[in-house]
Amino acid sequence: MASPVEHASFLPPVLTFLSAAVIGVPVFRLIGQSAVLGYLVAGVLIGPSGLSLIAEPDTAASVAEIGVVLLLFIVGLELHLSQLVSMRRDIFGLGTAQLVVCALVLGGVGVLAGLKPGAAAVIGLALALSATAVALQLLEERGDLGSAYGGRAFAVLLFQDLSVVGILALMPLLASAGGATDASWLGDAALSTGKALAAILAVVLVGRYGLNPFFRLLAASNAREVMTAAALLVVLGTALLMEQVGLSMAMGAFLAGILLAESNFRHQLEADIEPFRGMLLGLFFMSVGMSIDGGLVREVWPALFGATLGAILVKVALVAGLFRLFGSDTLGALRGAAVLAPAGEFAFVLLPQAEDLGLTGATATRFAVALAALTMLIGPIAAKGLDKLIERRNAQTTHDLEAPSTELAESGEAQVLVIGFGRFGQLLTQVLLAEGITATVIDKDVEQLRAASRFGFRIYYGDGTRLDVLRAAGIGRVELVCVCVDDREGALKIVDIVHEEFSSVRTFVRAYDRLHAVELMNRDVDYQIRETAESALTFGRAALEGLGLSPEAAAARTDDVRKRDIARLVLQQAGALPDGASWMRGAAAGLKPEPLTAPIRPARALSTETRDLVGGDRREAAERVLERPALAPQDVDAGEAEGDPDSELEAEGGVRNA
Repeated sequence: MASPVEHASFLPPVLTFLSAAVIGVPVFRLIGQSAVLGYLVAGVLIGPSGLSLIAEPDTAASVAEIGVVLLLFIVGLELHLSQLVSMRRDIFGLGTAQLVVCALVLGGVGVLAGLKPGAAAVIGLALALSATAVALQLLEERGDLGSAYGGRAFAVLLFQDLSVVGILALMPLLASAGGATDASWLGDAALSTGKALAAILAVVLVGRYGLNPFFRLLAASNAREVMTAAALLVVLGTALLMEQVGLSMAMGAFLAGILLAESNFRHQLEADIEPFRGMLLGLFFMSVGMSIDGGLVREVWPALFGATLGAILVKVALVAGLFRLFGSDTLGALRGAAVLAPAGEFAFVLLPQAEDLGLTGATATRFAVALAALTMLIGPIAAKGLDKLIERRNAQTTHDLEAPSTELAESGEAQVLVIGFGRFGQLLTQVLLAEGITATVIDKDVEQLRAASRFGFRIYYGDGTRLDVLRAAGIGRVELVCVCVDDREGALKIVDIVHEEFSSVRTFVRAYDRLHAVELMNRDVDYQIRETAESALTFGRAALEGLGLSPEAAAARTDDVRKRDIARLVLQQAGALPDGASWMRGAAAGLKPEPLTAPIRPARALSTETRDLVGGDRREAAERVLERPALAPQDVDAGEAEGDPDSELEAEGGVRNA
């Protein structure tokens, strides 16, 4: 068992990171800067170059890499294999051009600065790579990952992750070209490539045939924490496997996300991973800030800051030109280049390895690592400044002016989010399907989802009462939310969440009973209907026809009852009736059923036992009959019968609140 001293030694670093995050990020957001910059500056302040509050920043960096892994997993969940195929021109065309052109130009500058060709090539490649975490975080904050320039920027990042294994294989060749005679690098490169391909094939097969049954089995246990553990197991396990064969952990996580993008459990997985992703990604940015060598910065700060600004400007110019060549407009090209300007996380892997191989000296490595870290620090400022310039010049918001990307946007954004796919939700979706309306359906019953797979909707496993699941399902982009769950408390909770977080989305809700309907009306839902109301009225209409009434007369009588029922419900909700008023005071008895038309005669109990059971209610009913005249059959105006001020209430069986 850990001693109190060990616990105490573990807590201070954790508290330091948390304090730096909750202070630094809000401050930078208040002054209009990115949260990424807040994390980076916080890392500088608590690291060795600042207040030295963290004794071992390398340990934090190793843990923080998991944040990038989880980020790439969530990005993979948003894509599909078909979309990746459609992006092949940007991935392999634009991605290759960006890496080669930037590496050649930056490496050429290094040669002019006096570096050996091998060292200049490695440093050029390291700086040509872009920071995946920084770029995706900036795109996410802007909401532009689905834009045309955001799609191209992501394609470039994806190619860079794919190219890392090739760069690592190339470095021994560069070292041997400097004078070594060992030519085994070719065999080693072929072996590492074979391992990588075998690992990718294994992950694809397991993901294609094993993951869905695995998650379906876990979901049947109704243990939410087990689903969270399983999600982390899949992501981190795939990432570790990819790292063992020479690929990046982020690449492995992205591959796992791609394989689960079509899964019914996609939104639940995204919601489970999101809290870990946010905290660990913030820790990653702080670890980058802590890696900046303060001593070196003080020694050669003019050259270092000059090189940082020069590298950013060169990358922005080159990448913007390539974006224009591949079809982006000028503003989209500049914004895409700005998010790709910071050097990548792999610079912290490639540069130390280059030093071990003898390609770069210690001084050049320290300078290049500090340069890469500073580009991450200054890059978000440059991107934000460009946004401000665009706003001032065009008097527009910071959204991309290009058309939405067809490569990343899902085909046909859903218009309706249906929560609950039981007997009620199934009939509702039949109506939507008949009209050709696109919808997303969420349910946590595995069997219902399995049966729903034939409907053609986007159907996902998840708990609709969770805000993170609703966000992951795209509730902010739909016009309407249909709450069809059979849990009255769950329906009320969903309504409260939607009204608080997504006030522009309309709420149509299935009410369990009359009391539930009143509670929903008090929450100002746009529409509610009791689940048995219309079926009972239709049943009654059929009964009248069976007793000999014409279809027209039966329909008129049914409509009369419907109007009276709606009018009474409105009065009960307003507390204008005795039973409604008692409910408003919180009486446990709730709303009592009352006849909408005065009985012709008092009720009669046909046995002694029945008279004992209904004695009090019988006398009360008799008194009401004596006090109220019977309504004539032609009195069908619910507004006059009940005193309802709104005589134009909807006649569809529900209540619509303006």
